[in-house]
Amino acid sequence: MIELTRLNGKKFFLNVDLIETIEPTPDTVIKLTNDKTYVVKESPPEIVDKIVEYKRRIARRCEING
Repeated sequence: MIELTRLNGKKFFLNVDLIETIEPTPDTVIKLTNDKTYVVKESPPEIVDKIVEYKRRIARRCEING
């Protein structure tokens, strides 16, 4: 999960495996596979960076425990 910020400033965690699309419209809109939509302050590249780092952390844990 990654931490994101709603437009009202509240932080929340999002399950990256549910992300279907990320669009800049000009606010960033994230659409999930379950048809839920979130509008966040982070830009699409920032979100992608967070996802990549999250996946790297998981891969490292698998290597250590594997």
